[in-house]
Amino acid sequence: MYRIINIDGRAKRAEFTTVHGTVQTPVFMNVGTAAAIKGAVSTEDLERIGTQIELSNTYHLHVRPGDEIVKKLGGLHRFMSWNRPILTDSGGFQVFSLATLRKIREEGVTFNSHVDGRRIFMGPEESMQIQSNLGSTIAMAFDECAPYPSTREYMQNSVDRTYRWLERCKKEMARLNSLPDTVNPHQLLFGINQGGTYIDIRIEHAKRIRELNLDGYAVGGLAVGETHEQMYHVLDEVVPYLPQDKPVYLMGVGTPANILEAVDRGVDFFDCVYPSRNGRHGHVYTNEGKKNLFNAKYQLDDRPIEEGCGCPACKRYSRAYIRHLLKAGEMLGMRLCVLHNLYFYNTMMTEIRQAIEENRYQEYKKQKLAGIQQEK
Repeated sequence: MYRIINIDGRAKRAEFTTVHGTVQTPVFMNVGTAAAIKGAVSTEDLERIGTQIELSNTYHLHVRPGDEIVKKLGGLHRFMSWNRPILTDSGGFQVFSLATLRKIREEGVTFNSHVDGRRIFMGPEESMQIQSNLGSTIAMAFDECAPYPSTREYMQNSVDRTYRWLERCKKEMARLNSLPDTVNPHQLLFGINQGGTYIDIRIEHAKRIRELNLDGYAVGGLAVGETHEQMYHVLDEVVPYLPQDKPVYLMGVGTPANILEAVDRGVDFFDCVYPSRNGRHGHVYTNEGKKNLFNAKYQLDDRPIEEGCGCPACKRYSRAYIRHLLKAGEMLGMRLCVLHNLYFYNTMMTEIRQAIEENRYQEYKKQKLAGIQQEK
């Protein structure tokens, strides 16, 4: 299922075979929270720009349109007409970040929907049931993403409960996969390492969850307020304690620089809303730094966003035209910027995979960082 092709330092070049196709790693998962990429990006667009795997959100799809409805329509792949892998997150992060009123108990979490205020209960079994109804390729275990900063006592109690929840997730996933009417009987389960910036808590948790022999492992609870240096330190210390022969997913991260540094520390999977969110605000990624197309200097600039880029925006449209669309509030402006950014990320991951295969990742990383850290 997970086969390492080459290792360059700690950077891994691998492939992950699933029932919905094989993912070449390291990989960036394009984030379609409610079964769509924000910015009017279609499934055909995702195929055109080289997207390997899409990520959708358990909590949002449970609230609207409802996971039972998605199941009746044949599961998430049929619902959004996407036949490549999909990862669904557990909903845990949204429960803790969006819900203003929540109560955490051993059974799970009771909270109010951010859409209509109705009371919702979600625990390990409920999260697995929702993700089973969606039929995603990879389901994430239900966990608590503890706030940053948290006291050592709070973090230890939270991590211990997250481990108990993971055991319940694994048991429930096995039960659901065995049912005759399940959408995807081959659904995979990734566990999540937590512990904030407490290295000893994280390492101990990593040791415990690796014994459960899951399909993959994520590092969660980062990019929530700590510095980049703290995040890289956590990865330096913790990733070696996760199984080398399983994929490692760094949740919610991040910038191109974050990805380059995390690949160097053995991470395979990434997701982040930055490319689509920044694109909707006219901020585009290039190999010469991030550009803000709202800037007046682009008013008469008839060049593409980036010379030589093969994305749908750069193949046809100028910076001046896209700037005009953005200023006029036309959806097409946002759409073109999002397409460019996702293409930039997907292309960067292709370059990363090639560099690792050719044992020149350090050289590539240094060169790429030097370019993208310029601001234009």
